[in-house]
Amino acid sequence: MKILDWYILKRYLLTFLMMLLLFIPIGITVHLAEKIGKILENEVPLGEVLIYLYDFTIYFANILFPLFLFLSVIWFTSKLANNTEIIAFLSSGVSFSRFLRPYLIGASIIAFMALMLGLFLAPDASKGFNEFDFKYFHPTRKDSQDQNVYRQINDNDFIYVSSFNTKSKLGYNFTLEHFEDNVLTYKIDAKSIKYVEEDTVYVLTDYVKRHVGEFEDVIERAKRKDTLFDFEVKDLVPVIYEAEILPYDELVEFIDKEEKRGSSNIGRYQLVKYRKWSLPVAIFILTIIAVSVSAMKRRGGMGVNLAVGICIAMVFVFFDKIFGVMAEQSNFSPMIAVWFPNVIFGVLAAYLLYNAKR
Repeated sequence: MKILDWYILKRYLLTFLMMLLLFIPIGITVHLAEKIGKILENEVPLGEVLIYLYDFTIYFANILFPLFLFLSVIWFTSKLANNTEIIAFLSSGVSFSRFLRPYLIGASIIAFMALMLGLFLAPDASKGFNEFDFKYFHPTRKDSQDQNVYRQINDNDFIYVSSFNTKSKLGYNFTLEHFEDNVLTYKIDAKSIKYVEEDTVYVLTDYVKRHVGEFEDVIERAKRKDTLFDFEVKDLVPVIYEAEILPYDELVEFIDKEEKRGSSNIGRYQLVKYRKWSLPVAIFILTIIAVSVSAMKRRGGMGVNLAVGICIAMVFVFFDKIFGVMAEQSNFSPMIAVWFPNVIFGVLAAYLLYNAKR
């Protein structure tokens, strides 16, 4: 690498690092100031608070990684432009594409870091963050879908409960239907179902099992029935943030299983999966946009470039949130929801780059 590459690459990485070191403590301070009342009210141990703040840092850094990078690139590139350094580079015979190369190298490094963060560190941080949040800040809010749960638990069995309490492990109006070759062979109904963890059994009350025969059905009844089932309690009502806390290989298996079960949250789960790969791509796109916007010396100086950059960043976040909500709450494709902002801003990046080269 030549002197120009090292010079820009060092500025790229150092400015990004300084942006993280500047905004992360601010974010922690603001968040802690907002939550300190409930932390003191619940007498949360200091060790748990420190671990929570660590998880909070990784959780939100993972979400805001591209935006931090975008603003840092605009910042230091605008300084280069205001100091006429970019004009000097281009006047010496360096093409704009060649000038862009160290930026893309830096984007590759940051994109790799974002990918590793999303695949390995963010899931653990998300688990700690969400569990702490529901435990101390929203103890009355449900962290799982526990009303009118209808799920396919394997190739042959379907279950239904009208309600299920994850703390007491007690559900009501339980039904299990078993099919073989798409033909119902038996059906189990119970007024309630309770999982007894000590004995690893399910206790059914007002138990009725109907064996479907060729000519007549055989009915088995019991006031109480202790039995085993081929599913776990978490299979009945997985927590809402289940996909966020799984490593990528487990996430793929989890989504495949949930698709077979007909989960109503499948859109939410797929969003998590696709975002792990769209985030690194967004880093390249936003880097190109940031360089194209800020490489030209403007009359208003650095402030104009930052204002333009902040507006673009807000629009990017707006698109990402709007399409994400559409995928979670409708039949809108999660893949399109995740990649559409990248496609739109990729076109914008190509247009701005073309004009910047001119």
